[in-house]
Amino acid sequence: MTSTDKAPILSLRQIRKSYGPLEVLHGVDLDVRAGEVVALLGENGAGKSTLSNIISGAIQPSSGEMTWLGAAYAPANPRAAMDVGVGMIHQELKLLPQLSIAENVFVGRYLTSGGRIDRKAMEERAQAGLQRLGLDISPKRIVEGLSTANQQLIEIAKALTLNAKLLILDEPTAALGGEETQLLFRQIERLKSEGVGIIYISHRLEEIRQIADRIVVMRDGAKVQEFDSGDVPIRSIVEAMVGRSLERMFPAVPAPSDHVMLEVKGLASPRGSFRDVNFSVRKGEVFGIAGLVGAGRTELVRALTGADPISAGEVVLEGKTVTPRSPADAIRNGMVLVPEDRKLQGVVLDHPIAENIGYANLKEISAGGFISSRKLHQFADRYISKFGVKGRGSQNAGELSGGNQQKVVLAKWLARKPRVVVLDEPTRGIDVGARSSIYDTIMDLAREGLAVIVVSSDLEEVLGVSNRIMVMAQGKQAGILDRSEANDVSVMELATL
Repeated sequence: MTSTDKAPILSLRQIRKSYGPLEVLHGVDLDVRAGEVVALLGENGAGKSTLSNIISGAIQPSSGEMTWLGAAYAPANPRAAMDVGVGMIHQELKLLPQLSIAENVFVGRYLTSGGRIDRKAMEERAQAGLQRLGLDISPKRIVEGLSTANQQLIEIAKALTLNAKLLILDEPTAALGGEETQLLFRQIERLKSEGVGIIYISHRLEEIRQIADRIVVMRDGAKVQEFDSGDVPIRSIVEAMVGRSLERMFPAVPAPSDHVMLEVKGLASPRGSFRDVNFSVRKGEVFGIAGLVGAGRTELVRALTGADPISAGEVVLEGKTVTPRSPADAIRNGMVLVPEDRKLQGVVLDHPIAENIGYANLKEISAGGFISSRKLHQFADRYISKFGVKGRGSQNAGELSGGNQQKVVLAKWLARKPRVVVLDEPTRGIDVGARSSIYDTIMDLAREGLAVIVVSSDLEEVLGVSNRIMVMAQGKQAGILDRSEANDVSVMELATL
């Protein structure tokens, strides 16, 4: 019997969801069977998260029916869904930084013995989940200070302890590199062999071909296409997602000038996360930085822009040594960083878009020492329009999709007219349509003569947007490749030195 012949463990029929007069889900049908991975794909705003939250009990449908293991299913909350064997791991990290890893793994469901919390049992089970993912960290360690990638692996370890019959994984590899992703895929195969059904949401379309048994594509709140195999050309998936034919994934990369804008000489971290890094970036060049998670990429660009300390080396901007000791130093000298975690470091989610743009541009929006509301909104509206942000200045940034939040971060910093722009994971968790817009913006910056540095865990992305690529491995600079010689093999060979 094939997986498609089995009875579904979960069935959705004509699921609708409305907020007031606005219907965001339009009669969606979905089946998930034991031991299969169903990839749920679509652009931001397609309805994937709403549907997942209905399945996991976080929100209630307006109409429609669900069955779980053949019986009516209508969880009142996530706890009720978890109790019957449905677990969801969200894209946005929800760890509590002041608690230990073990406490985070079992938060809300602490193990007890004799009426008391059994910390030893929790730590042992958390350790087992971490080891299965290749993470060598003590479960007693406090979460605060861990890298985004390690925090994502802890979220996944949390899922592995649920003993769920259905897991919903929302962008589980968004912060992971190739090695960590393959470890996760091996765990998914093990879960499949144990009869666990998995709904897998990802914007990394290449990995869908590796992991999915079926593909369901959503657009504008409706299911628009279903593929009976995961082995589908990426172009076909993308065209189903966006509803139009795509001629190319990446825009043409402009040629840079010969003028050297930025030089980095012998840069080293006091924490040992990188050492003796040397490179230059020309005016109008997109300089990619690639490497596995833990190679020191993010630490390097944070130090370059003053967010982390430097123990040795110097940063030279157009012939002038400007080695920054703080982000304010870097900003004054025309270097800005768009960080990898836009929700924690890029935008203030519960503040309006206009204020988020204004925070980095106070001189432009003040009069006589006071913020001018008129100037703020005029200034913000100009950059909202310029960067195509789908939102009003009065809207809170938290109401926007990931792609539009990233555009707000870009607008905030590019309004300062910098000379060097550093983009750390610029399309993390962003759908393919919004990615195209971000790529166009990167090329526009290069054409305007800025030096652009792009750090990305997505190998296809860093190959697609860069004039040259520096590959890092274990904190060292493994090599710099010209666009003509860079490909997935040459980059990975250097990354695994």
